[in-house]
Amino acid sequence: MIKRSGFQMYKGSLFCGVLTVIFLLVASIGSKAQLTTRKDTTIILLSSVSVQLECTQALNDLYNFKFEKAEFQFHYLRARYRWHPLPYFLMGLIEWWKIMPNTKDTSHDDTFLAYMDSTIEVGEKLYDDYPAYRTEAAFFLAAAYGFKGRLYADEERKNWRKAASAGKDGLDYLEECKEKQDLSPELLFGDALYNYFSVWVPENYPALKPVLWFFRKGDKALGLKQLKEVSYNAFYTRTEAMVWLMRILNSYENDQFGAFQISEYLYQTYPDNPYFHRYYARMLYSMGRFTEAEPMCKNILMRIDSGMVGYEATSGRYASFFLGQINEARKKLDEAKAYYKLCMKFAEQIDATESGYYMYSMIALGEIAQKQGDKAEAKRWFNLVKKKAGRKDEAYKDAKRRLKGLEKGD
Repeated sequence: MIKRSGFQMYKGSLFCGVLTVIFLLVASIGSKAQLTTRKDTTIILLSSVSVQLECTQALNDLYNFKFEKAEFQFHYLRARYRWHPLPYFLMGLIEWWKIMPNTKDTSHDDTFLAYMDSTIEVGEKLYDDYPAYRTEAAFFLAAAYGFKGRLYADEERKNWRKAASAGKDGLDYLEECKEKQDLSPELLFGDALYNYFSVWVPENYPALKPVLWFFRKGDKALGLKQLKEVSYNAFYTRTEAMVWLMRILNSYENDQFGAFQISEYLYQTYPDNPYFHRYYARMLYSMGRFTEAEPMCKNILMRIDSGMVGYEATSGRYASFFLGQINEARKKLDEAKAYYKLCMKFAEQIDATESGYYMYSMIALGEIAQKQGDKAEAKRWFNLVKKKAGRKDEAYKDAKRRLKGLEKGD
C-alpha cells in the first residue's frame, strides 16, 4: 500500500506573501462583529450583546452551509443597518464559503467581490464622515481588502498585482486598528497570525525576507500561544481561529493530535460543512483510524451523489483515495481499484490531474496489478504516471523505480 500521510500530496499553498494572510485573518474579526444603533461608542459592533444573539444562529447556519437561512438574517441586517458595512461583509462571507470547498470554481468570484466592494464603499463613508465609528470602519475595510487579496492570490487566480494592491490598502487600516484597540480575545486574532506567519514565511520562503524588512518583527511562539487563546476564549472569531490553528498544527507544527481534536470539534459542531467533513476524514485516515475513517468517507461520497450543498469532486477525490488506501490495506484489492479509479475521475472533473492524489492513484493501480500478476497492466499504469508527472515529481521517480523493478523481475 502507498502510504502518503499528513499529507505530502496536500500542502496548503500560502497566499501572496504573509501580509495577505494577515489581512484576511484580522478581517475575520469584522466578519462576525456585531451591530447596535448607539452612536456614542467606538466599538459598537463588538459590544452589542443583543445583536450578537441576533446574529449567532445566522453565523452557525453559514458555517453549516445553510446559506439560505443565513442569507435571510443578513438581508434583515442590511435592511436595518444599510449605512454600515457589516451586512454587506457578511453577505460576502457567504459567497466566500461557497468558494471554500473547491477554490478552482470561480463562479462565485464576481458576487463575492461585489459584496467586498460594497463593504469598502460603505466602510469608507463611515470612516470619513463619522469619527466615532472610525476604528470600527477600519476593521471592516481591512477585512474586505484582506479577503479580496486572498482571493486574488489564490493559486487558481494568481493575480499578484491586485493581491498586492489589496494587501497594501488592508495594511493601512489594520495598523490603525492595532494602534487604537487593546488586544481582547477577538482582536488578538490578527496579531496572533501576524506574529506566527511573519516568522514562518521567511523561514520557509527566504526570497520573501526583504518584503518583511519594513514591518515589525513577529514572534512565532507567541503567535501560536495567542491563536490558542483566541480559539479557547473568543466568541466571534473562535471558529476562524480554530480553522487556522488546525491547519498550522497539522501542516507546520507536527502536532497531529492537536489538529485532530480541532477537526473533530469542527465537524461535530458543523456536520454539514464539507470542508470540515473532509478535513476530519483526512485526519482519521492519516492517524490510521481506518474503522472510523471508512464510514466518514463513504458518507462524503453519498452526499456528493445526493447533490448536497458544497459536496463536490474535491471532497470526492479525497474520500475515494482514502477508501482506496483503506481497502488496499485490508487486501480488498478489487474494491481498492474501484476507489482509486473513482479518485481519478473526480480529479479529472476539477482539472486536478497534476495532484498527488491522481498520480498516486495510478501508482496504486499499478501496484495492485503487479500483486495480481498482471505485469503488462502494472507497466501501463507506471508509464502513464511517467507521462503525466514532471521529472522532478516524487510520483515520477516512484514510477520509474517501480518500472525498473518490473524489468528486473522484482
